[in-house]
Amino acid sequence: MGSQSDWATMKHAANVLADLGVPFEARIISAHRTPQRLYDYATGAKGRGVQVIIAGAGGAAHLPGMAASMTTLPVLGVPVESHALKGQDSLLSIVQMPGGVPVGTLAIGKAGAINAGLMAASILALSDPDLDARLTAWRARQTDSVADIPVDDPV
Repeated sequence: MGSQSDWATMKHAANVLADLGVPFEARIISAHRTPQRLYDYATGAKGRGVQVIIAGAGGAAHLPGMAASMTTLPVLGVPVESHALKGQDSLLSIVQMPGGVPVGTLAIGKAGAINAGLMAASILALSDPDLDARLTAWRARQTDSVADIPVDDPV
């Protein structure tokens, strides 16, 4: 994530990964304030065994695209909701990557972070049958949690 304040959003991706038993790293790496940290992280990720990068950023949101430009690993971008434009600026920045530098862009905020965790797990589950079983069970629990009929009339 680009800053400490992004953790309020990105912890939802971390929670999903933890629930599924997927090891992960959570780091603060600013594309603008810590460019060497970004370079070192992105270029060294594959060598450390990282298989997917989830990058969350607000405002100009350059972190996902810059990370993607430095690695062939899949990069999933989470637009963090900004104060000025409610995350629309972040979304447009991440989704408008030039052809040849892909970033899988998710929804703004909490939903995007949750889905980024699930998407990363889905990618990893392609080569991990145990993770695939845990992900399948997670999805079944989600389905089972939806009531057939309303419990109470809110009106």
